[in-house]
Amino acid sequence: MQTAVTKRGQTVIPAAIRKRYQIANGAHLVWLDDGETIRVVPVTDDPLQSLRGRGRGKKLTERLLLERRKDRNRETRP
Repeated sequence: MQTAVTKRGQTVIPAAIRKRYQIANGAHLVWLDDGETIRVVPVTDDPLQSLRGRGRGKKLTERLLLERRKDRNRETRP
């Protein structure tokens, strides 16, 4: 499905997607940008539940440890 973006940055969520994910008037959405793709996730009454599992397969632990090593190296340099 494809939609357009207005000059104000607005777009329309297609009716089939609204129905499938139960997105009603006044619903909130979270925009996740990983630098390569953008995901739009409906926020439920429990926001943590709606984001659960979204980082799966991203090797987040390895990335965190790598960034910590880089920080440590920067701090120890004179």
